[in-house]
Amino acid sequence: MDLVPTPVGKAGITWYPAHGPTRAVALLGHGMATGVEAADLQALAADLPRHGISVALVTQPYRMSRTRSGSDEASLDAVWQALWPIAADLGVPVISGGRSAGSQVACRTAEQLGAHAVLALAYPLLGPGSPEELLATGRPTLVLQGTRDPFGRPDQFPALPPEIELIEIPNANHTFDTRGSVPRSTTMDRITRATSQWIEQQLTRA
Repeated sequence: MDLVPTPVGKAGITWYPAHGPTRAVALLGHGMATGVEAADLQALAADLPRHGISVALVTQPYRMSRTRSGSDEASLDAVWQALWPIAADLGVPVISGGRSAGSQVACRTAEQLGAHAVLALAYPLLGPGSPEELLATGRPTLVLQGTRDPFGRPDQFPALPPEIELIEIPNANHTFDTRGSVPRSTTMDRITRATSQWIEQQLTRA
C-alpha cells in the first residue's frame, strides 16, 4: 500500500496493475461500514486487470487512523481531489467509483475532476445519498444495486437519463450478500462481468 499525504491525513492506495498495457485506471473508494476488503471491491481488483484496467483501491485517512474524524463529505471529497492526479498522470482514462459512500464521492467530484465515467456500487439512494447527487455526475455512470438493498432498491430509483445505467443484482443487500439464495461467486461474477463490459463500452466510445 502506498501512503499519500492529503489535506486531512494520509490515505492509502493499493494498486492492482493491468496485465499488459494499461488502457484505463479504476480509482475506487470504500464505504463507511467496510474498507477496501469489501467483497465487490476485491472481486473487481482481481478481475479488471485481466482486461487491461489498473485498479487503485483507496483507503480514506479516517479509516487509516481508525477514527471518525475526516469522514464528513467535505473531507472525503478533499482526499479524492488530492489523490486524483496520481491516477490522471498515467495518461489513460480514469473511471471514478466506489461502493456506498465511496460512490457518493465519485458522483460529487466526477465533473470537476474530469472523470471518464463513474462506477457506483450499492449507491445509498435513500440516505445519505440522494437522486440529485447521482443525477449530477455529468458523466456516463453505471449503478450496480442489490434488489434487497435497504438503502435503495432498483425499483426505488427515479427515471434515469440514458447516460446512467442501472443493473440489478438479484437477491443482494447493501453488501451484495444474498444470504445463500445465490452463490457468492455467482453474485461477484455478475458484478465483475457487468463492470468490465461497461468499461469496455466507455473506452470504445472514447
